[in-house]
Amino acid sequence: MRKGQRPSKPQGGRPRFWGRHAVLAALANPARRAIHLWGTREALARVALPPALPVTYADGADLGRLVPREAPHQGLVLEVEPLEDIWLSELLDQGRDDRRPLLVLDQVTDPHNVGAILRSAAAFDALGIVTQDRHAPPESGTIARSASGALEIVPWARVVNLARALDEIAEAGFWRIALTGEAEATLAEVMGTARIALVLGAEGEGLRHNSAVHCDERARLPISPKIESLNVSNAAAVALYAVTTR
Repeated sequence: MRKGQRPSKPQGGRPRFWGRHAVLAALANPARRAIHLWGTREALARVALPPALPVTYADGADLGRLVPREAPHQGLVLEVEPLEDIWLSELLDQGRDDRRPLLVLDQVTDPHNVGAILRSAAAFDALGIVTQDRHAPPESGTIARSASGALEIVPWARVVNLARALDEIAEAGFWRIALTGEAEATLAEVMGTARIALVLGAEGEGLRHNSAVHCDERARLPISPKIESLNVSNAAAVALYAVTTR
């Protein structure tokens, strides 16, 4: 098996996206296969519909039954196929001639956080994100909504073994920085001039030891002692800003 490739598609069937940004971004992505679109007449009137896409007109109550309770669908619901797998080696090759940062997520399982991280990755032009195959959420409406369209434009590589993936990332020339609140040095002090891979741990538990030992440096964000820590998606956004403005 090629390094960095997940062995199979995640279980759970086809995801449904809701909300204007998520749906329009999916429809605009040539790599995304749309299966069926539901919408109110008002919302669909503002959408450039692909000619072969099945469309069903529905009222708000009907749409609400297609998505999680109280999901803000904004009159649009789209069923899609998950995107094709991305090889880690292919992702690394895409950034071989530039200095875009890479994000590595160690068992970050909350789809809202993953979506927000994707959005920050798009905002700061990150190369992509890397997660484990079995300890990260699959594509979903929640991720698509939180990402506000970024799910369609930020490459996402899933790997079987994160430690081996970190070794492959190092071989590609990245300086791997583990973000942890217990580190003595700040991010600014350890960044250097190399290409950077930011490695962030799960909500609550933080970065696992086996992931941290496969990094070149450990660093913390210089936050005020008045607050214990940042949410992982907020930490990712701050760290990306620091890396891209060094």
